[in-house]
Amino acid sequence: MSGTEPFDLASLLAQRGGDRYALHREYLNPQLPRMLHAIGFDRFYVRGEGAYLYDADGEAYLDMLAGFGVFALGRHHPVARQAIHDVIDAGLADLTQFDAPPLAGLLGEALLARAPHLDRVYFGNSGTESVEAALKFARYATGRPRIIYCDHAFHGMTVGSLSVTAGAEFRSGFDPLLADVRIPFGDLDALARELRRGDVAAFVIEPIQGKRVAVSPPGFLGEAHALLKRHKALLIADEVQTGIGRTGDFFAVEHDGVEPDIISTAKGLSGGYIPIGATLARDWIFQKVYSSMDRVLAHDSTFGSNAQAMAAGLATLHVIDQEGLIDNARRTGDLLRTRLAEVGERFEFVADVRGRGLMVGIEFGRPKSLKLRGTWAALQAARKGLFAQTVVHGLFHQHRILTQVSADHLEVIKLIPPLIIGETEVEYFVNAFEDVMEDAHSGSGLVLDFGKSLIKQARA
Repeated sequence: MSGTEPFDLASLLAQRGGDRYALHREYLNPQLPRMLHAIGFDRFYVRGEGAYLYDADGEAYLDMLAGFGVFALGRHHPVARQAIHDVIDAGLADLTQFDAPPLAGLLGEALLARAPHLDRVYFGNSGTESVEAALKFARYATGRPRIIYCDHAFHGMTVGSLSVTAGAEFRSGFDPLLADVRIPFGDLDALARELRRGDVAAFVIEPIQGKRVAVSPPGFLGEAHALLKRHKALLIADEVQTGIGRTGDFFAVEHDGVEPDIISTAKGLSGGYIPIGATLARDWIFQKVYSSMDRVLAHDSTFGSNAQAMAAGLATLHVIDQEGLIDNARRTGDLLRTRLAEVGERFEFVADVRGRGLMVGIEFGRPKSLKLRGTWAALQAARKGLFAQTVVHGLFHQHRILTQVSADHLEVIKLIPPLIIGETEVEYFVNAFEDVMEDAHSGSGLVLDFGKSLIKQARA
């Protein structure tokens, strides 16, 4: 392209879009295209709309992954899309860094109206940033160093949030991290034991753990918060994935009647367009952190509160209210889990169906019959979590449904579809899942063929 030619994005994509995998191999993470090729997910998607993706051949794929929960409104919701056009066309004096932008104030007001026990909001650019802010605020406000987190937790990949993420596959090689301690999920005795040491700033927890789709035990969050109050430590609810209506309430902690001291959220607030993170907290915590004009930038972000992100957030909240998406998440999620549980009763590989709202986990376990136990054992010997991956593969290749294994070495599939799905998508997914399970229990077919191919790769 010469210096005299205008920039033409459509032409650029038309000319080079087909090079996507080669470009990633050459310039970005080389393992991503390798992984996608290995599992047969190397499609050429050209557009998205609502709960569906479309490839270059015009085939539709039901998206039960939603960009790890980003597309709460579905892809390219017209209200969110128009809001982005409007804010760009307005030509606002954005990110002057010496201003109090109105859209940030309006989004803060709208968010806090949905968490009336909290008083102030900090806006960053991602889920991990929202957790980083929560950890910093908690440590500064309490004057204590340690953070308690749970087994199997995932809170992000930057150094602070990584310190409270349990997975060795994420932590390995990045030590030393922050002072922290891990306890079993739902273990009040372990929490009390650590709190008695008197140096704990906060306990950070996902109300539903994303890596296992494990719901916190009944009553645990309330009792944990009471313990924390007695020891002058804070409760941080990581609602990066569970928040913004995902579980059938605006925040998942509402199911337990708990009022955390700090809430971190992100993902769905973006409208599917602009990265955003939000950290909501009590006034006294903000007053500690931002205690004087000298500390006005004690924690800040260059791109935080940018107009596009704030407009996307405001549009998202509007759509959630206008279209009743929280009620839909509760109602449709109940239907999805009920139908999957009914199907699961017929199949030995299905060990559990759990979750809340439109955050659903399907766990697989060792079957009872001798023939199926042999298949299970062979896959487990090659790599734990391989059976779940074969199911994901079957759903994708047989039925064009995009799902994910919830975490490495876990036999759990996680469903986090857009909050706009209804009975049509539920029935399509359940029928497809039933078909893949029939295939798996027959001892032949695409699911087990994929497993055998990965076994060969693992041995190689």
